[in-house]
Amino acid sequence: MTRAPLPVEIAVQDAAGVRIALEAGAARIELCQALGLGGLTPSAGLIEAAVDQAQQAAAERFVHVLVRPRGGGFVYDEEERSVIERDIRAARALGAHGVVVGALTERGELDADAIARFVEAADGIDVTVHRVVDAAADPAAAVRAAQAAGARRVLTSGGAQDCRAGLDRLAEFVEETTDLEIMAGGGVRIADIAELISAGVHAVHLSARGTTSRGGASGPGGGVDGFDITDPGLVRAAVAAAAATPRGGATGR
Repeated sequence: MTRAPLPVEIAVQDAAGVRIALEAGAARIELCQALGLGGLTPSAGLIEAAVDQAQQAAAERFVHVLVRPRGGGFVYDEEERSVIERDIRAARALGAHGVVVGALTERGELDADAIARFVEAADGIDVTVHRVVDAAADPAAAVRAAQAAGARRVLTSGGAQDCRAGLDRLAEFVEETTDLEIMAGGGVRIADIAELISAGVHAVHLSARGTTSRGGASGPGGGVDGFDITDPGLVRAAVAAAAATPRGGATGR
């Protein structure tokens, strides 16, 4: 039986990135801002614009919103956890199909209580636990905890610096978990996609970033000149690579 192509998720930071991901055939987006900081919660206007574009393209379960209130580590105090819950509910109210979250305890374990709270705030839309699991003291235990807390999927490099170094562990995560999607992310190159599919992962994630100087100089107080953009060629190449490689161990959940 022919399997559907491996889903490709693209991290995008603006409405143009949403459009590019849709036109290139990506399965979904992680919508965020400030990827240079690892990604932060996007604005309400951007979420609304992304949902509108997905609806116009009849793209189901397409918009997944990163909810991360600040840069730095993932140990959050109660005020920050409360803000995350508010942002999750706001994203859902704006029509997002899922949210992307993460939290650690002071001991370096996945904060399962926080994740359970985030799942409850999501109220039925997809919850992805991001690469916070790769920052955990025991990534495998963090993946299991994410599943137990009710997450639908985990974004991970297998606890390694990038997916190439974590390939064997990614395969182990796939074998050791049930009813949890393992999405490979972290330094993914187009040439890596075939190997990741062979490892059995359920999806791949990349940012497909380029840069532009459009908009002119930022001037005093405006930060660095230029900004990130989504590269259409990289997105098309990723989708094509996923479609061209037969899926063996992947289940396409």
